[in-house]
Amino acid sequence: MNLPLLDIAIILAYIAATLLVGFWISSRASKDIKSYFLGGNKLSWWQLGLSNASGMFDISGTMWLVYLLFVYGLTSVFIPWLWPVFNQIFLMVFLSAWLRRSGVMTGAEWITFRFGEGKGARLSHLIVVLFALVNVIGFIAYGFIGIGKFAAVFMPWQLAEDPHLNDVCYGLIITAITTLYVVKGGMFSVVFTEVLQFFIMTIACIAVGIIAMQRVSPEMLNAAIPEGWTSILFSWELHLDWSEKLAAAQQKIDADGYELFAIFFMLMLFKGMLQSMAGPQPTYDMQRVLSAKTPKEAAKMSGVVSLVLLFPRYMLITGLTVLALGLFMGDLNAMGDKVDFEQILPMVLAGDILPSGLLGLLIAGLLAAFMSTFAATVNAAPAYVVNDLYKRYINADASPKTYVKMSYFISILFVILGVAIGFFIPSLNQVIQWLVSALYGGYTASNVLKWYWWRFNGYGYFWGMVTGFAIAFPLIFTDIAPIHAFPFMFVACIAACVTGSLLTAPDDMQVLKKFYAKVRPWGFWGPVLAEVQKDFPQVQANKNFARDAVNVVVGIVWQTSLVAAPIFMVIKHWPEFIAAMLVAALGSIFLWFNWYKKLEDYPADTPAAVLQSSSDESLIVKI
Repeated sequence: MNLPLLDIAIILAYIAATLLVGFWISSRASKDIKSYFLGGNKLSWWQLGLSNASGMFDISGTMWLVYLLFVYGLTSVFIPWLWPVFNQIFLMVFLSAWLRRSGVMTGAEWITFRFGEGKGARLSHLIVVLFALVNVIGFIAYGFIGIGKFAAVFMPWQLAEDPHLNDVCYGLIITAITTLYVVKGGMFSVVFTEVLQFFIMTIACIAVGIIAMQRVSPEMLNAAIPEGWTSILFSWELHLDWSEKLAAAQQKIDADGYELFAIFFMLMLFKGMLQSMAGPQPTYDMQRVLSAKTPKEAAKMSGVVSLVLLFPRYMLITGLTVLALGLFMGDLNAMGDKVDFEQILPMVLAGDILPSGLLGLLIAGLLAAFMSTFAATVNAAPAYVVNDLYKRYINADASPKTYVKMSYFISILFVILGVAIGFFIPSLNQVIQWLVSALYGGYTASNVLKWYWWRFNGYGYFWGMVTGFAIAFPLIFTDIAPIHAFPFMFVACIAACVTGSLLTAPDDMQVLKKFYAKVRPWGFWGPVLAEVQKDFPQVQANKNFARDAVNVVVGIVWQTSLVAAPIFMVIKHWPEFIAAMLVAALGSIFLWFNWYKKLEDYPADTPAAVLQSSSDESLIVKI
């Protein structure tokens, strides 16, 4: 496709603006590692929230979601629970505040805050660093695959005869440009450029949704889709029959293994609840929580993500899907069984449907989406290597500038590793399935227990994580669906966690008292609370479990309604759209009174000694 000159100018202007912002802000980011990784804890909650929303608006994920909506219709609103997308609700309701109260810089540093400095804690610290770095490499590969597939459709030059190699070449070029501004600017650069990217993307999303509503009538859509495509309800089986409309789509459903949708849904819900209770993975999502000024602002930051992200994003996803269904079914059927559903997004954009100017803006926005996710992912890697390995074990007395320069090097190294792996993975779905169900599945058990059970110690954490790794990596080489393996993986990891904890001594009670007094989680903390109350009788247990549980359930329904509403709007199902918006409005009112109005940085009975030592440093006061 040859882009018009206006669109090329818009794209180049955006890339230039992004690079300029990254270098302009780099002077603030280069002061020290706290400024580089956390923005000096000076970024407002709404800036972090818009940045987080923009970072989740990644191009690879958008291509994946367009394929899901195209093939699975309205039931696709549940499939991202694989991620699980409702982890943002758990963060909003209680976990972001708990996490930010720690005052640490990385997830690995949090492990030391929770388990102390003993051998078990050191082993746990190292295993969570390993997990974080594997996760970073996986997401760099995921972003690299998506941007290569996307860019190859629009760029006028054929860089290689093999289509996959051509995608790779374009992925390398755009990845190199993105790495330049991320490495230079750190978290300040990530956040400020992502706020800009969010506004660009929102305008483009709304425009695409409106164009789809104008170009594709309900009659055109109904002629292209199988019966049941527009229903959000499902029974035991999926009951979508594409065989007469698009045979390749039916083959895709059979290959994905989602036909028994009720079982798949229950597995997603079971896995999603446990994974969400474990808290965020030690990557860019956690970094933004730790970057907030206060625990209360961290909770608000997580809350604003769903509110501002979902409606515009699903206007884009639905708009592109509807345009493909209404205008490109002939082209897709002509491809036979060679249809790549992950290419629907760039195929529609290349189809001369969008007016010049808007097309350039949308491509710039999607490039922005890639750059956002990639930037945040890359920024997480040096935080772990420099802060949790180099500074902790090798050179604790280096100058701030040395740590920042080390961060530049580590960022570049991990980009190279992620890109190298991306060379050999042709499918986004393949890497998504392994990351969210296998790798994250092995992470879940240890990271659930760390919040809610006092007797769970560093050895238990280590052996639970090792068991998860031992099961997750072989799944790459099998045909077993990771989601189907999750229940067995979780049981094995729980057994390793409990056995490892009970066969070794409890963690130091002083460490547990510090953690509990500062974070104040609910769960099984009775013996620790009793010890804290010997010094501070005013400290009470967290009694908000019931309120938090209700808010989580309401929040998940609220979030799902914000996904369904724009889909119903673009396909012009007005009664369902009104119902979804009504659910969203009622959920917003409920959460305003039962969540937002009750936010607090720390419980009122938190000892002054804890508060005095909680300003962004590990707790050092003995209690």
